[in-house]
Amino acid sequence: NGESVIINVPPLTEERRKELSKVAKQKVEQSSIAIRNIRRSIIDEIKSDEKNSSISQDESKRMQQDVQKVTDTFISNMNNAGENKQQDILSI
Repeated sequence: NGESVIINVPPLTEERRKELSKVAKQKVEQSSIAIRNIRRSIIDEIKSDEKNSSISQDESKRMQQDVQKVTDTFISNMNNAGENKQQDILSI
């Protein structure tokens, strides 16, 4: 059509939907691992600051708890989004 290209894509088969659902689940797991790795590096940095006496032990514990809360929130949001996407993929 002049400036656009029209491509007819056949509907997904049930087998392909299951495969895509598995891929979505893997991506969610990879994202969760990435978030945990970031958390680990931040907590290591907080602990090194505590050892260097840059921050107090109480501050270190509070900061570590804050980082854990944020991590839990992001992982929970990621899991919810992943479950919703899997349901979308599997629905006809």
